[in-house]
Formats: sequence, C-alpha cells, structure tokens
Amino acid sequence: MISAKDIHKKYNNLEVLKGVSLEVKKGEIVSIVGASGAGKTTLLQILGTLDRADKGNVSINNTNLGTLSERKLAEFRNKQVGFVFQFHHLLPEFTALENVCLPAFIAGKSKAEAEVKAKELLSFLGLNERENHKPSELSGGEQQRVAVARALINNPSVILADEPSGNLDSATAKELHNLFFTLREKFQQTFIIVTHNEELANMADRKLVMKDGLIAGY
Repeated sequence: MISAKDIHKKYNNLEVLKGVSLEVKKGEIVSIVGASGAGKTTLLQILGTLDRADKGNVSINNTNLGTLSERKLAEFRNKQVGFVFQFHHLLPEFTALENVCLPAFIAGKSKAEAEVKAKELLSFLGLNERENHKPSELSGGEQQRVAVARALINNPSVILADEPSGNLDSATAKELHNLFFTLREKFQQTFIIVTHNEELANMADRKLVMKDGLIAGY
C-alpha cells in the first residue's frame, strides 16, 4: 500500500536520507527506531507529504506523490494520512469534539456528519464524557487519545506516529500502544511509528532500524 524507493533528502550540506526504500502493506504496523539524527522523522515527514524528497519516489495506494501539485498534495494528506505526534497539537480554545472534527471540516464534510463520526470515535476511545472539555481539562493520555481520534476522522489509509507516547507515563503509554493494535483489528488501520520506546517497537509486525540516513536492519 505504501512504497518508497531510493529516498534522498538534504538540508543545506547535511545529507539526512541517503537512499531509503521500504514497502508497507495494508493493516501492517511498522516501527522505526534508531539514534537521534538517524533520519527517522525526516522519513516520516516525506511519507506523510509534509516534506518532499530531493530524489526518489513515494506512492500511497498507487498514487505517486511526486506528481501532485501542492494543492492536490494537501487534499491527499487531509484524506489519506493521519498524524499523531509526541505533542498532541490540539487547539487549546476548542473542545475535544471540535478538535477531532477539524480535519473533516477541511475535507468539506458538514458539521452534522463530522460530529456524528467524531462522537463515534471519542466513544470508542472511552472519551464520550470528555467531548466538551478543552485540552487543558484533559489528562495527557486523554489528550493523546483525542489526537488519535482526530487522526482517524477521515478514514485515512495510514497513520504516521512520531514518538506518540514520548510524553506519557509508562502506564498511559502502554494503554496507547495497545490502542494502536485495537484500531488495527477494528479498522484494518495501517501504522508507521517512529519511537524510542523499545516495548512499542518490539510489539510491531516489523521493526526497522535506521542508522546514518539508511535502513540498517530489521
């Protein structure tokens, strides 16, 4: 479902990715590990269309991302890719429900349609009694589950997670990790997860090890 071939990326004179290739199947959970500076987050951003490769091809669901204009790329990202970051990036002035609905509004869905789906997701994630709370009124784990619901609202092909449990205590992190596998079972969701958490990395179907801008091991 996801194919990246010979991805290169430089920032000024620093070569961050030196020819990375990988393939991910639908419903697969893949973890990417490696030391800081190995190129993990850069690779994730290129797979998620947040950045473009200098050389190489990325395709998701048979769409070659390199052929899309910036506008088409933004549309594709909104509908096909969900993001979960270490810092949840929830908008503080909006409730949990409103935060989850935002990508659906951007995709052109009506308020009624977006809210039905958002409430469904929040309920599935055990947050139905928290939907009218603002982020400051939620625990770290609850905020991250709201971010997961937001990532799922448009039924994306893949969820890209960058250190998703990096800010959580170990018990809450374990809950989040188990949640990813529950989502895979329920929605056949595909995940690519960059993490320093060895437990999460080892739970994945495949663990890729990055070193010096290349995939050095599996």
